[in-house]
Amino acid sequence: MPKTNLPADYTAWLGDLKTMIKEAQQRAIMAVNAEMIMVYWRIGNDILERQEAQGWGAKVIDRLSADLRSEFGGAGFSPRNLKYMRRSAAEWPDVQFVQQAAAQIPWFHNCIILDKIEDSDTRKWYVKAAFKHGWSRNVLVHQIETRLHERTGKAITNFAKTLPPSQSDLAQETFRDPYVLDFVDLAEGAHERHLEAALIERIKDFLIELGSGFSYVGNQYHVQAGGNDYYYDLLFYHYRLHSFVVIDLKMDEFKPEYAGKMAFYLNVADDCLRGDGDNPSIGLILCRGKNGLVVEYTLRDMSKPIGVAEYRVLPPDLAKALPSPDELEEKLSQVIESTETAPEGNESSGVKAPKG
Repeated sequence: MPKTNLPADYTAWLGDLKTMIKEAQQRAIMAVNAEMIMVYWRIGNDILERQEAQGWGAKVIDRLSADLRSEFGGAGFSPRNLKYMRRSAAEWPDVQFVQQAAAQIPWFHNCIILDKIEDSDTRKWYVKAAFKHGWSRNVLVHQIETRLHERTGKAITNFAKTLPPSQSDLAQETFRDPYVLDFVDLAEGAHERHLEAALIERIKDFLIELGSGFSYVGNQYHVQAGGNDYYYDLLFYHYRLHSFVVIDLKMDEFKPEYAGKMAFYLNVADDCLRGDGDNPSIGLILCRGKNGLVVEYTLRDMSKPIGVAEYRVLPPDLAKALPSPDELEEKLSQVIESTETAPEGNESSGVKAPKG
C-alpha cells in the first residue's frame, strides 16, 4: 500500500467507523435471530393447535420435519427442534413476552432454559437476565446451575440507609449471597492471600460471578492516609453504579470489627479515588460464613455503604476429582453436537434445576 499523508484525526475516525460497522452488524444478527425465533414460535404454536384439534402424533412431526428439510435443508427443522418449538409455544403463550425477551436471546439459550428449569416464573427470570446481561451459553448454564435467581440481591447491606434511593435499589440488586467461587481450588490451611491470588488468576471467572458492570482495577491496591500505607485486597469500579467497590476477603466468619475497617477504607477511597460524577464508594466483605443477626447489628448505624456476603469454594478433595475447565468445555461441545442426533423422545439434556 503506497504511503499517504493522512489527516491528523484519521486513526480516531477509522476507529469510529469500525465501531459503527460492528454495531450495525450486531444489530443485523440480533434482528435475524429475533425473526427466526418468532417463526419458530409460530410453527410451535401451529403444531400445538393442530395436535389439540386433530390429535396429531409424533409421526406427523417426523413427516413435517422431512418435508421442511427437503425444502430448506439444515438441522433447524429436525424432529427434535420442532419439538422444542412446540415446547416454547406451550411455555411462552404470551407472544408479547416472546417478542420482547425470548426472541432477543439465541435459540439454543431458550432450549437450555426449557430443559434445565421447570418453574415458569424462574424460566422467565433467566430469559430476561440472559438478554439483559448478554450471557454466553456457558455462562447461562453456570448461572442456572448455581441458582443465581436465589442469590441475586441477597447480601446483607445497609444500602437503603446510606445511599440515595436512585442508587440503593440497584446496589442491592448488584450484590449476591453467597458467591459461588467453584473455579477456586484452595488447599487446607490457605490464607487470604491465597484466595486473592486464586481470584486474580481466574479474574474472568470472578468477574462473571460478580455480575455485569464490574471493571477490575487492581489487587493489593495501595492508598495512603496520615502518612501510613494501606492496601485493598481487591478494587473494582462499577460503571452502572458509578462507584468504586472495595472488596475485603476473609477466611473466617464475619466479625463486627471487619466493618469498622471497611468503613475506614471507604473514607480513604472517597477522598483519594472518587472523582467528579462518582457516587460514594461501596464496600463488600466476603467471608467464609456469617451470622446474619450479627451483621445486621453491625451495619445498623454505620454511615458507609457496606455489604456482607459469604463465598463458597470447592473442597480440596472434590476440586482434584473434577475435570479441568478445558475438559468441561470439550464435554459441553460434545453434548451440544449430539442434540440433533439424540434419539427421539429424550428431549431433556442435563440435570434440571429445582423449582423456584
